[in-house]
Amino acid sequence: MQIYNTMSRSKEELITLVPGECKIYVCGPTVYNFIHVGNARPLCVFDVLRRYLTYKGLKVSYVSNVTDIDDRLITAANEQGTTVRALAERFEREYLKDADGLNVLRPTVMPRATEHMAEIIDMITQIIDNGYGYVAPNGDVYFRALKFEAYGKLSHLVLDELENARELSSSMEGGLKEEGADFAVWKAAKPGEPAWDSPWGPGRPGWHIECSVMAKKHLGPTIDIHAGGQDLIFPHHENEIAQSECANKAPFARYWMHNGFLNIDNRKMSKSLGNFKTTREIAQVAGYEPIRYFMLSAHYRSPLNFSMDILEQCKTSLERLYTCRENLDFALNNAGDTGENLLAQQAEEALERFSQRMDDDLNTADALAVLFNLVRDINTLSAASCAAALRRARQVFDTICGVLGLLYNRTKDDVPPEVTQLVAARTRARAEKNWAEADRIRTALDALGYAVEDTASGPKLVHK
Repeated sequence: MQIYNTMSRSKEELITLVPGECKIYVCGPTVYNFIHVGNARPLCVFDVLRRYLTYKGLKVSYVSNVTDIDDRLITAANEQGTTVRALAERFEREYLKDADGLNVLRPTVMPRATEHMAEIIDMITQIIDNGYGYVAPNGDVYFRALKFEAYGKLSHLVLDELENARELSSSMEGGLKEEGADFAVWKAAKPGEPAWDSPWGPGRPGWHIECSVMAKKHLGPTIDIHAGGQDLIFPHHENEIAQSECANKAPFARYWMHNGFLNIDNRKMSKSLGNFKTTREIAQVAGYEPIRYFMLSAHYRSPLNFSMDILEQCKTSLERLYTCRENLDFALNNAGDTGENLLAQQAEEALERFSQRMDDDLNTADALAVLFNLVRDINTLSAASCAAALRRARQVFDTICGVLGLLYNRTKDDVPPEVTQLVAARTRARAEKNWAEADRIRTALDALGYAVEDTASGPKLVHK
C-alpha cells in the first residue's frame, strides 16, 4: 500500500515497524462542545484506513485521545457555571454518540489527558534533563524549539515563516520565554483553574504534550502512522515531534497522514460567517450515514465542500446501494444451481480493482466508483446468474461496503402474516386472470405500507 507522507511530501510504501502489525495514533476531540462537521472527516477517513488495514490482515492498534483539560474547556465551563470535569464528561458522551452514529469503530484505547498526569510530568522532566526545556519564573515550563535542529521538518517551514505563522515574539508570554518560537509544555496554575502538583508547582499540561505522552504509553516511542486534520500540522504535530524525539531519543512517527479542509457552501466554516455546523444538527436532518458517505466521496487529502444539496445526492447514492443489496437477496432467494457465472467473475475483478484503488493512498472516491460499477453488473446480470455467482457477488459487495463502513442501517423486515397472505392471494388472482381482484389486493398492500413488483422470478415485496 502506498500512502502520502506529509513529512516527505510523497507517496511511500507502507512498511510497518513490526511485520503484520500497525500502530496508529489519531488526534481526538477536545470535549468542550459538540463536534463540528469538519471533525467528522478525520473520524470517518481514518476509520476506513483502520478497517482496510485490518482487511489486509494487519493487527491494528488504534489510539485516539480525548483532550479533557485545556483553555477552551475552562472557558466553556465558567460560562456555563459547571466544572471542567462535568463538561468534559458530558461532551465525551456526546462525541461518542456522533462517532457511533457515523459507524466509527471504537479506538483500541481512548486515553484522556487528565488520566496521564504522572506520565506527562515524567516526560517534561526528561525534556528538561535533556536540555530542551526550562522553567520560567512563574512556574511555566517551555520547550526550546530552536535547540531542536529539525524543528519545522513536518510543516516544511523555515523558522522565520514559523514565527510569522504563529505571530510569535519574546514578549508574547510577558517576557517569560527565551525565544519567540518556544512553546509551553506546562502551564502554571491560575486562580479558579484545575491544577495538578508538579516539581515546578501546581499547574496543568500544555496542549501538545499530552499526545506525545499518550502515544508513547499506549503504542511505544515510535509509531507507524500519526494522523489528523491538515490544520494540526503546525503547530500541534510539529511540536509533538519535537517533544517526543527530544524526550525519547527516537523517531516519533514513520508516516504522517492529514486530511484536507472542509468548506461550507464554498466558504470556510466559521462562527463569524454564520455557517458553523455541528455533526449532530446535520444528522438530525439527514441522518449520519449520508455524512459518512459524503466524507468518503472525495480523496481524503482534497478540499471538500459541504452543502445540504450535496448531502441529498449522497442519500440518493446510498439508496441505490441499499436497493441493490435488497435486489441481490431477492435474486438469490429465487435462483437455482443452473445459470451464468459471469457475475462471479465481475465481482472478483471488482474486488481486485477496489484493493488497487485503496492501495493508492486510500482513494475512497475511486473505490466508490468501483462499487457502483459492481452495482451496475449486479443489476444487469442477476436475473440470469446461478446461485453460486450471486452468493459471490453478495460476498464481495458486503466486503467492500464493510471496509468503507457503509450500509450499516440494513434491517431485516419481519413481514406480517397478513401481508404474506395477501401476496399469495394476489399471485393466485393473477394466475386466474382475475385482474380486478389482483388490483384490489395491490391497493390493500399499499395501504399497509407495501408495494409489490412483478418480476420474472415472481412477486417482489418492497416495504415503502
